[in-house]
Amino acid sequence: MRVMLRAHMDTAATNEGIKTGALPQAIKNLMDKVKPEAAYFGLHEGVRSCWIVFDLQESSQMPALMEDLFLQFNAELEVGPVMNAEDLAKGLAAMKSSS
Repeated sequence: MRVMLRAHMDTAATNEGIKTGALPQAIKNLMDKVKPEAAYFGLHEGVRSCWIVFDLQESSQMPALMEDLFLQFNAELEVGPVMNAEDLAKGLAAMKSSS
């Protein structure tokens, strides 16, 4: 299932992670694991944030994928299903044909 991971990371923890190299390594490790369809990085509500869209095969993958962000960067995480335009069109067409 296509999901979007939204991570908002603590400033002090990410500052330290930049100094030690832990932040770029954690992001690289996550990217290598999820092989994202898209990944964006920026600020949200004044903190370093990322939005990563990827295919989550099983919900049991979530702890291993996200634990570094929790432990090292005090991240606030959200994961939820998302659709691209093609998925949305398919879903809407299915609704129309069932009416």
